[in-house]
Amino acid sequence: MRASGVVLVVLIFGHLAYNLLWTPGGIHAVDFGFVGGKLAQPFWQWWDVLMLWLAILHGSNGMRTIVNDYVHKPTIRAVALWAIGIAAAILIILGTLITFTFNPCPEGADPSLLPSFCAEL
Repeated sequence: MRASGVVLVVLIFGHLAYNLLWTPGGIHAVDFGFVGGKLAQPFWQWWDVLMLWLAILHGSNGMRTIVNDYVHKPTIRAVALWAIGIAAAILIILGTLITFTFNPCPEGADPSLLPSFCAEL
């Protein structure tokens, strides 16, 4: 928990600093095109996936600790722990899939609806 917490702080503050401080326009520049352009770069894909994995693992481990501390009936505890594990696994799988398969420039889409960087591809 301590190690993932420290790494998460670095990842989150790096994410916020890039999106809000180092990007010209700050918060007003963050839109679909900005996110699509960012997710088109492998560095940011891995940054976001690592942040996602650690956040879900950190949060689900915290929930596991709470369940172990406060749920005293073995059956209810087992159901709750399984539910936390299944939810964490589904979120990690879906989040990873979305991050690596996201396509901001789908073929056949109306060019006026696409981000400006799609014309460059």
